[in-house]
Amino acid sequence: MPELISETKIDDLSAVCRQMAQSAKVASRKLAILDTAIKNRWLLASADRLVAKTEDIIAANSRDLDAAPGFGLTDAAIDRLRLDAERIAAIAQGMREVAALPDPVGEVIDGFTRPGGLQILKKRVPLGVVFFIYESRPNVTADAAAICVKSGNAVILRGGKEAIHSSRKIIDLLAEVGRECGLPTGAVQLVGTTDRQAVGQFLKMNESIDVTIPRGGESLIRRVAAEATMPVIKHFDGNCHVYVDETADLEMAIKIIVNAKCQRMGVCNACESLLVHSVVAATFLPRIAAALKAESIEMRADEHALSLFDGGVPATEADFRTEFLGPIISIAVVDSLEAACEHINRFGSHHSDAIVTSDLRAAESFTQLVDSSAVMVNASTRFNDGGVFGLGAEIGISTDKFHARGPCGLKELTTYKYIVRGDGHIRE
Repeated sequence: MPELISETKIDDLSAVCRQMAQSAKVASRKLAILDTAIKNRWLLASADRLVAKTEDIIAANSRDLDAAPGFGLTDAAIDRLRLDAERIAAIAQGMREVAALPDPVGEVIDGFTRPGGLQILKKRVPLGVVFFIYESRPNVTADAAAICVKSGNAVILRGGKEAIHSSRKIIDLLAEVGRECGLPTGAVQLVGTTDRQAVGQFLKMNESIDVTIPRGGESLIRRVAAEATMPVIKHFDGNCHVYVDETADLEMAIKIIVNAKCQRMGVCNACESLLVHSVVAATFLPRIAAALKAESIEMRADEHALSLFDGGVPATEADFRTEFLGPIISIAVVDSLEAACEHINRFGSHHSDAIVTSDLRAAESFTQLVDSSAVMVNASTRFNDGGVFGLGAEIGISTDKFHARGPCGLKELTTYKYIVRGDGHIRE
């Protein structure tokens, strides 16, 4: 734990990937019954080791930063890639927080006794082996390893090439601690090649890998969903909405929208589309337009909205479907709450959507009608986050409807089995 694939020594990529997957499968069976104390000891000792080796991690990270311009990374992407002492301390703290969370493995979800005396338990168990593909953020390397091991799963990590040196150093340190603490070999492995063919190889290995989780751009996720032979936990994009209802506190609405759109624009739970009820549109739109203009946001609006404020440009239907991940927002005026919900369900990505309202019935209707993984009432869409929800580290946000939806924390990386106890019971 772990074996890195050398860029220069691969004779048979398929064979090497298969060996990694099989090693993870063996490790997953041991992790499924591993004592919680061992998992927590690894998490806490790993956190301490990361802090102790801060200078080594920063040195590895500097190699990635030096290469970043050659990959065409934006300033925002380079900032996400950068590690310093404060960020490494935050990574370590995240591992400590996962250690403090209850172990989901073995939790009794339900239990009952049938009239004939047959006892039935529904218990939480790990998924098995997770293949995790993610973007160039080295902190995610530690987060994913932590959450997978704590939930009793082995993980194969395939990070972006832009963070390969940082991720290797982090995994080296976690592996070193793993050997000291008694984690099984193969529990945490990093794919050391940036060859995209490796992803395709792993996606064929449903006999060893139980679930794939892609976290990155839409093209990557669509490729994984198309090629994977095992279940995929995913979201394609984050076209998130804020709807300002006719009873909204307009000052509150401005604060929520500016936060949802501008706090961090390149994330999946940022607001990309604004809907305003026609009753308050004439009053509200000039005010929110001024606030967004002050943040250098381009406003692409429908005809009704354009007539009510200056500085907007006409929106196309494609604009209402787009996750901009930058300083652009689409704006539309709607005549009812039902029309707002219809717009969101038609153009949105079922990720995070919010209503600002003072009407409890409107809030209740919105939460029922909008088909998204998280629906906010008088709160920013930016709150759809595992850490904010108290789940500890998350491995991603799912917009799927089966198994896991919303932030995927420890419990979302488990499934369940039924355990049936009898006393010589036979079925007649």
